[in-house]
Amino acid sequence: MIDFARVRRMMVDHQLRTYDITDLGVLTAMNEVPREVFAPSNAQELAYSDQSLPVAAGEAGQRYLLPPMIFGRILQNLQLRAGERALVVASGLGYEAVIMSRLGAAVTVVEPDEAIAATIREKLAAQGAGEVEVVVGPMEAGSPDKAPFDVVYVNGAVQKRPQALLEQLKEEGRLGVIVGDGSRTSRATLFVRSGDVFGSRAIFDAAAPLLPPFREEPGFVF
Repeated sequence: MIDFARVRRMMVDHQLRTYDITDLGVLTAMNEVPREVFAPSNAQELAYSDQSLPVAAGEAGQRYLLPPMIFGRILQNLQLRAGERALVVASGLGYEAVIMSRLGAAVTVVEPDEAIAATIREKLAAQGAGEVEVVVGPMEAGSPDKAPFDVVYVNGAVQKRPQALLEQLKEEGRLGVIVGDGSRTSRATLFVRSGDVFGSRAIFDAAAPLLPPFREEPGFVF
């Protein structure tokens, strides 16, 4: 029998803290929330590994748990504060939403597959995060009816600029996503809104599965 509480503490001490994640709120939330319940039953022992773990398949491709240190470091850079409104795009099975809810945010998840959305709602309720709203719709469209948001977190890699998501940010709102083809040459990137301008800066190198709705279509070759 795996002692998941012990493995979770090891994740915090040996993956998060050693990866420049120092925010006490992020560390505490990730030490409290059981990642294993958001993994398939036959792969729970991999929930704390430093690899992307497929957790569900549906419309718009696979959903993943990203490595703890990648999610944690992006979340730290988003500087999510209690009382802010946050949108989670391409959530695995709700893990990211629970963590952000524990930080005091009002969280919305957008999920294109109704069956996965139902599973997310069940898992959120089981973790005491039933107040998180799960809406069904294209992930690339975000949730314009619930906008604007202080923070948008995209749980995967994008090649195309997520313009619709950026436009759902409040003034000085932040969007965190991995930009690139998903390989190790991709970069975790923070966007910040200032009027109609969206500044961006690379935070760190990060690999993550490429989200199909944000895949760049190949052009013609002459």
